[in-house]
Amino acid sequence: MAKHFKSNNQEQNLNVWMKKNKIIKSEDIGNIDLISKKLKLDSNIKSFTEKNRYYHEGQPKIFEPINKEIDPNKPVAVELFSGLGGTSMGFEMSGFQTILGVDIHSPSIETFRRSHPAATAILGDITKLVKLESDNSKNLISQELKKRIGDQGPDVLIAGIPCQGFSRSNKKRNHLDARNYLFLYFVEMVKTLKPKTIMIENVSGLKTLKNGEFVKHIIKALEEIGYSTHYKMLNAADYGVPQRRNRLIFLGSRIKEKIPFPKPKYSWNNHLTVNDAISDLPSLSNKESSENYKCEPKNEFQKLMRGNQQILFDHLAPSHPDEVVNRIKATEPGQPMYPKFKQRIRLSWNMPSPTQVSGGIRPQFQFGHPEDARGLSIRERCRTQSIPDHVKIFGGTVQGRVQTGNAVPPLLAKSISEEILKHLQKVH
Repeated sequence: MAKHFKSNNQEQNLNVWMKKNKIIKSEDIGNIDLISKKLKLDSNIKSFTEKNRYYHEGQPKIFEPINKEIDPNKPVAVELFSGLGGTSMGFEMSGFQTILGVDIHSPSIETFRRSHPAATAILGDITKLVKLESDNSKNLISQELKKRIGDQGPDVLIAGIPCQGFSRSNKKRNHLDARNYLFLYFVEMVKTLKPKTIMIENVSGLKTLKNGEFVKHIIKALEEIGYSTHYKMLNAADYGVPQRRNRLIFLGSRIKEKIPFPKPKYSWNNHLTVNDAISDLPSLSNKESSENYKCEPKNEFQKLMRGNQQILFDHLAPSHPDEVVNRIKATEPGQPMYPKFKQRIRLSWNMPSPTQVSGGIRPQFQFGHPEDARGLSIRERCRTQSIPDHVKIFGGTVQGRVQTGNAVPPLLAKSISEEILKHLQKVH
């Protein structure tokens, strides 16, 4: 019996809780018997995922690329569990082209396909698209990829595997959470597509859950199919992101030589700050919005984020009741706004943002603005993640928080992709 369920009563209590909170039944989350047998689990996995009307439960939907042309001189990237596509944005910054992305979250796929015009986008549940221990050469992902590049595999297959089950901020954190085992579906597609390299991203909690067994499972599964794989914890702030965000990164290659991890570009005493990130964006009052920048870019980061963008997307102040406005106003920058929720702070101009989170399916605002008495706009959240201004976030404020909180910072991904690109040029 697993550590988390030491008695039948505890197991029954969990089942009652799942039923009360309308949690998905275990038979809806893929082949649990096969997963349990493969990994020698001591109990059945279960779904702790709350029902979300934005999660696509029907047959997968395909969105054709806006631009179907493929540059034969650029390496090809494919992203599973893509979210809005933060990782592939970073890869494109270093010279890759993204030609396919998959995710279950409808607003994320809308954002992804608009910001990746050369990519086919698939909206669907990975457990319905991919079968474990089966031939996946004719599944929808394989078929759509074959239309684009024939039988050749992608140069890199990327996965930001769902992290909620591993996250330390998850009060129901449990090693039997079904989301923790979705890496197996990624491994199946690695077997099928045979990419030259792979990258997996997740939260730091993956490394500690169940004494690090998930790290061992992932490394073993990839090495068994011929990928020399290793991992490292990287802080996004070390790579030019104005946010201190630790992420566990796995890199693998079909060549025995391991892909190096990028060396930090910034140190603790010169990380970019909230001021560096958003000081060119106009001040807003409660519920106010603006499509105009406040001034010219003040630094290289702002120039990079703005590019040639003239219209300011997604800069809308959240709608707060007066009591919330007054609470933010009474909080000193850098301090918690709520005594019981230390992670919900009013940002300081002179510090990087703390780790931005998605907050589940009904997230409230996480951070207060350093000067205005309000939460951050979606554009300000994008800036602290290094998501460029040309990326319009679809789905509204709440689902915008979900997308930006789940995203991999593109500038972190860019530094990683530069090492992968050098590796590809060296060995292929």
